[in-house]
Amino acid sequence: MRFPPSSLFRWLVVVAVLAVAWILRTHDLGRRPMHADEANQAVKLGELLDAGRYAFDPRDHHGPTLYFAAVPMAWVRGENSLAALDETTVRLVPAVFGTVSVLLLIALAAPLGRWPAVAAGAFFAAAPPAVYFSRYFVQETLLLAFFLGAVLCARTWWRSGLARWALAAGACAGLMQATKASAPLFLALAALAVWVARPGRPATRRPRRDFLFALGAALGSAALLYSSFGTNLAGLRDALGAYGHAFARFGAAAEPTGHEKPWWYYLRLFGAFKSGGMLWHQLPFAVLAAAGLGVALVRRRRDPWLAGFAVYAVAVAAAFSVFAYKTPWHAVHFVPGFALLAAAAGAAIARLNTGRPVAVAFALIVTATLFQQTQRAAFMRPADGRNPYAYVHSTPDVLKYRPAAAAALRQFPDSAIRVISEEYWPLPWYFRGLGSVGYYAAPPADCDGALVVASVAQADAVRAKLAGRYRESFLGLRPGVVLVLFTREP
Repeated sequence: MRFPPSSLFRWLVVVAVLAVAWILRTHDLGRRPMHADEANQAVKLGELLDAGRYAFDPRDHHGPTLYFAAVPMAWVRGENSLAALDETTVRLVPAVFGTVSVLLLIALAAPLGRWPAVAAGAFFAAAPPAVYFSRYFVQETLLLAFFLGAVLCARTWWRSGLARWALAAGACAGLMQATKASAPLFLALAALAVWVARPGRPATRRPRRDFLFALGAALGSAALLYSSFGTNLAGLRDALGAYGHAFARFGAAAEPTGHEKPWWYYLRLFGAFKSGGMLWHQLPFAVLAAAGLGVALVRRRRDPWLAGFAVYAVAVAAAFSVFAYKTPWHAVHFVPGFALLAAAAGAAIARLNTGRPVAVAFALIVTATLFQQTQRAAFMRPADGRNPYAYVHSTPDVLKYRPAAAAALRQFPDSAIRVISEEYWPLPWYFRGLGSVGYYAAPPADCDGALVVASVAQADAVRAKLAGRYRESFLGLRPGVVLVLFTREP
């Protein structure tokens, strides 16, 4: 098939946007220290590689898709155990899904026009939350990718009436559920957006049959993963039990989690503010997205799908603003809707007399400011406490623990590493493959080891139990958490 030059050029631009998205999400992935949550997930993956078996834990872990998706990545890179894994391998998984998400958004924005769709993809490709958390080994980017896939498939089914698209939408919804228990929230908000926008009747003649197909695909894909491909049927029960644990943790009677934030927390991320003298902002992006909201309102009858995306974007922002529990990785769910609305505003400007150069100028300004902020957040200051995305992040000191432990074990190879602290993540990641490493909430009877790492609160009790000669030093773990290192001496 031969493409006309103009069509070929547009495809090359799409490829260029995807290439930029890929580079931003994969360059120098191992540079940033592992966050405690990333380390927890990576150790879980390592256990799957070591044992060849996974069992869903509803108490303190999300769904299994992240781990199962990471296994082939580890195999391809020749890392078949926890000890062999590295930061780049595990972070490549969200990077892949983050790049695929850009392509899915371009496809979703296609009705706006080819160039507005490319602009939406460019905004999404360069947005700081989308880039930062596509380089983060947690579930959020996968959840977003599956959601965008579900919406794209559902819209295609709505317009074509083909049952295979209902099946695909259902499978994506099931993968969402197998990624995080919060999946029903996004599906409910999407259904609300369709109900408000009223885009007409679907093209299918058998909507009930197709709904059952979608439901079956959703339940089947989720059950397949929660049951570890049929090897752990208890995982199906535990998948439902996760909601009980979530209610106990986040319900009205629950103790504060420490992650409570004011209602405007997420909106501030897309505004402008200073943190420790550093200016963080996405203001041009937010202003263009707000203009797109007005465009969607004006054109709601002519373009109900755009109106639906606007309703969804507002609903997501409202829902997450109402919930007291807030963390910055949830901001990734704001970005696609904002990017699509910003592109719609650009398309509306381009339709005006001599509006096209103005629209191009706006798109370039927005993309440039997003890129500048992403460069700072993801590459220049990825673990800086002033970075709003580096949330309770491990300090650069965590990179010093493993060399200290390895040196101690070389001097005392028959001894052990002991970690005696109420908080110690991400140390299990950095101590992987070292041999005898023990973790204790309180000092054991025998505290001696080649290296003993203790919290400040436990240090006096540990010091009293040590029989050998030790040199003391201090290393940070994350903001406000310092550990005492007792290094054994000959």
